[in-house]
Amino acid sequence: MLRRVVLAVIATIAAGPAFSQAYPSKPITMIVPFAAGGPTDLLARIIGERMGKELGQQFIIENVTGAAGTIAMAKLARAAPDGYTIGIGHVGTNVANAVIYTKLGFDLVNDLEPIARLPANPMLVVSSNNVPAKTLKELVEYLKANPDKVSGGTAGIGSGSHLGALAFNKATGATYQLVPYRGTGPAMQDLIGNQIQVMVDQSSNSLPQVQAGKIRAYAQTSAKRSPAMADIPTAAEAGYPMEIMIWNGLWAPKGTPKDIIDKLNAAAVAALSDPAVRKRMEELGQDLPTVEEMKPAAFAAFQKAELTRWKPILEAAGVKFE
Repeated sequence: MLRRVVLAVIATIAAGPAFSQAYPSKPITMIVPFAAGGPTDLLARIIGERMGKELGQQFIIENVTGAAGTIAMAKLARAAPDGYTIGIGHVGTNVANAVIYTKLGFDLVNDLEPIARLPANPMLVVSSNNVPAKTLKELVEYLKANPDKVSGGTAGIGSGSHLGALAFNKATGATYQLVPYRGTGPAMQDLIGNQIQVMVDQSSNSLPQVQAGKIRAYAQTSAKRSPAMADIPTAAEAGYPMEIMIWNGLWAPKGTPKDIIDKLNAAAVAALSDPAVRKRMEELGQDLPTVEEMKPAAFAAFQKAELTRWKPILEAAGVKFE
């Protein structure tokens, strides 16, 4: 009897690596904190499909909307740390919200495991075609002349589009009425229809609409012009220095085994190394991270540095939500 127990223990230990190598043995759910059709959702679907091919399992996209991504991140933090539930987010959902939302019930930095840093989006200052302004200077003058008549969409307090709006207001001194949506996908449809008039939105969501002639672009918020939108001036060139990039990333619940994090990271690196994926990212005006920047430890350090950077900015703006 004792001999059988010992042999069983030895067999279990020997099989350990095999069990680890078996991951993933079923589909992986990727939680997206905004509605379908927006920039985060688009990135999730492009990256998730390619990661699924790399890992041999389907990635299921689950859109969990509301409260600028905090509901989605709370669900991710509570999920089993087994590698079968991961989440995508960005500087708004996983940095700004840590400052803005004071009663989350979980820690956005310490209760999630960084997997990989993903591409960053410059933002575009855009309007509906009904707005008469043709340049950024004219748009600023128009907004200052009509402070109560112009509305603009965001994906909620703390979202990337909200951070963009704050940066725009600070750089130009102009304001407009902010209308929260469950994602900038729905907001974009209202912008095209002139239900709202202005947005500061990620290029991956707004550039295709600009190229289709459905909305007007005034400036991009990168330090230099993106090759994908070389005909659109930077905000600094247009006379209003404003540099903001919405970086994205992947996270898992705290306690997810390191070997699983490493496999997910390797799949994300492979996805962004794929020429077809890189071309698609570049067409959307996105800035790709290096392999070194994508490593979990490097991404964790970057996230903490971004929290240090954004905390005084958000506190000075007085943005808080109980």
